[in-house]
Amino acid sequence: MELTGDQLKMAESQLKSYLPRSQQAYGCLVLKNRLRSDPAKILVDAWPKFSVIIYKPLREQEGDSFKDLVVFANDDAVLEKVIRTSSVIDWTSFNCVGLNVHQMEVFNAVASEMNVPTKKLSLCRIMTMEDVSRLPTIDSSGISLSSLDESHIALINRNWKFGNSNHAIRMIRNMVTNFPSCCVLDAEGRPVSWILTYASCSMGMLYTLPEHRGKGYAKAVIVTLAKRLQAQDYPVYCFIEEENMVSYKLFKSLGFTHDPSYRETWGAFNYHLKHL
Repeated sequence: MELTGDQLKMAESQLKSYLPRSQQAYGCLVLKNRLRSDPAKILVDAWPKFSVIIYKPLREQEGDSFKDLVVFANDDAVLEKVIRTSSVIDWTSFNCVGLNVHQMEVFNAVASEMNVPTKKLSLCRIMTMEDVSRLPTIDSSGISLSSLDESHIALINRNWKFGNSNHAIRMIRNMVTNFPSCCVLDAEGRPVSWILTYASCSMGMLYTLPEHRGKGYAKAVIVTLAKRLQAQDYPVYCFIEEENMVSYKLFKSLGFTHDPSYRETWGAFNYHLKHL
């Protein structure tokens, strides 16, 4: 069943009660209910009491392969039934799915039965900030803080871990033009450090050019964007890859916390079809 109108607002409220496990799906609903973004379907197994909710972006052109399916489920049996018997998942095409690490086992089991190749992409902590007043005060004197714009897309794409290709440009453009961002500009007005907001409302793509590191720019853009997000009543959180201890220590030093028993993961199915 696809949700529309007031149902989306009701679903957002229900997902909030499952935080932090529902953080990513909740963030998707928050932005969809408030901002213009790329089209997506919000699908549930039942209404008004659902056990599975799936955020399914529509793929309309080249580059849309970066649009991930986001899944939240509080019942593994229902999740298995949905992905096995419904048309929600097209097992003949490329799909990238983000969800609870334990529930990825459900996806992998169904994929294995269907002879669909799988690939683990990342395993992440969810770092959250409930109250931005706890953030340290950042001395931004002498720092030119701004938002990113379309003229910066190529620079972001070149320096993003999963970018450096034409396929990522459409997603980055959507993020820059529709969602909050923050950057530090040099004397010529060029970004030297930046952070964006994904369609799941998570902060991400944090990057500082190597020659400008060690100046506190990363802290400045994180704190500034976090305050902007909470001022607009958005959740303040990010995903940190398990092996990225530098970013983990940075966010932890700013007061972000995480549940050590919970991890979010991303998996790709039919990865060889990603750009076809």
